[in-house]
Amino acid sequence: MPRVLLLLPTTTYRTKAYLDAALKLGVEVVAASEISSSLENRNPENLLTLDFFHPEKAAAQAAEYARRFPIDAVIPVDEDTAVVSGFIAQALGLQHNSIASVQRAKNKHLMRETLRQAGVRVPRFWPFTLDDDVAEMARRIEYPCVLKPVFLSTSRGVMRADNHTELVQAFHRLENILRLPHIAKKGGAAQREILIEAFIPGFEVAVEGLLTEGTLNPLAIFDKPDPLDGPFFEETIYVTPSRLSATVQQEIIAMVQAATRAMGLTKGAIHAELRINDAGAWVIEVAARAIGGLCSRALRFGDEKISLEELILRQALGQEVLPCNRETLAAGAMMIPIPRAGILREVRGVEEARQVAAVEDVLITAHLTQELLPPPEGASYLGFIFSRAATPQLAEAALREAHRKIEFVIE
Repeated sequence: MPRVLLLLPTTTYRTKAYLDAALKLGVEVVAASEISSSLENRNPENLLTLDFFHPEKAAAQAAEYARRFPIDAVIPVDEDTAVVSGFIAQALGLQHNSIASVQRAKNKHLMRETLRQAGVRVPRFWPFTLDDDVAEMARRIEYPCVLKPVFLSTSRGVMRADNHTELVQAFHRLENILRLPHIAKKGGAAQREILIEAFIPGFEVAVEGLLTEGTLNPLAIFDKPDPLDGPFFEETIYVTPSRLSATVQQEIIAMVQAATRAMGLTKGAIHAELRINDAGAWVIEVAARAIGGLCSRALRFGDEKISLEELILRQALGQEVLPCNRETLAAGAMMIPIPRAGILREVRGVEEARQVAAVEDVLITAHLTQELLPPPEGASYLGFIFSRAATPQLAEAALREAHRKIEFVIE
């Protein structure tokens, strides 16, 4: 039985989807986390603690483990483990993206610089640190602009500024976020770096794909029908297939392929974000991991309705992954946004939302008494709604109708 090392941060939503796929494929899983499990001593073959914040140390820990229990593949399940997976795979002699390429994907400044030099269309950008003079910074850049930390995901810390005053306010707000101990620890050497880039107006999409020897196999293009114009950039609805023209979709795929080649990514899942306007497709981000949250539930492939996680596992183990077409039905996922800060006291209307035509499921992932923080400080959602319908329009409408039926009592 092949053995796969899954890098599973304690905050990830993805554990069950990967475990279900592994069970279906007959794959043994080693679940690695950054926090020790009380059951690890009883099950040393399948539970492992790794220091995700120090990749070289994690690689040494994994190599020691693999001397007793050989590993056939390493899979990062989200943003926080993409870099450490490269170090571990290299230590174990497994095929992997180069460490430099996953570091570019993780650090937004490195990514921007790499893509700019390769001629890939990206926003104009200016790198700064928290130690720079904010007044001088405000004079150097152009407006409107977007401030973001170089290492965080899920739109955390991302803010738009339309003038000098807003930029100064956003800078100090971002400074407070990056000074939080758990955020600073996650950032490591990049904890004080920020990126300011020109705001790109337009329609936003996401692309899911698998890379094999550098060649992109596009799996889906998701439209994001809700405007993402700021001042914050919390994502809500994803719908596939895209309603953009075939010509525009071809340009999107070509831009993602150009970006992955420029960054040096060659293997595994990628998740890309792009903006589309009259100038064409602009690459906002390319991550060396699959789509986040529970949104992969919107994707099923082939007549067997194979999950995205199963495709990723098959490829990681060297099994043949043929060009796999997504099912014919349209599908949608809604990340239920947090409307305001406070304590979650009650959730009403979930069963009514599940009864909406074309809604497949409603999952509330926030728990009662949980402290809620919307962006830019927060990085989580209240839950997820999934739909499947004959057309993208119907899938989107079902998500919106279901969302209207749910009430969150927040004090």
